Amino acid sequence: MVPILLVLLLALILAGAGFALHLLWWIAIIVLIVWALGFLIRPAAHGGGKRGRWYRW
Repeated sequence: MVPILLVLLLALILAGAGFALHLLWWIAIIVLIVWALGFLIRPAAHGGGKRGRWYRW
């Protein structure tokens, strides 16, 4: 009985970790897309001809 419970517990932990890692991959892809769009869609700078960055770092 105990080995079966341990195997089920291990399966639940691995399934939860797989779901979390899958979710993190989707978040990373979305952040990468937003970051890449920031280079394409930049507002004009206040000082004149140079184009500014959409982020401040």
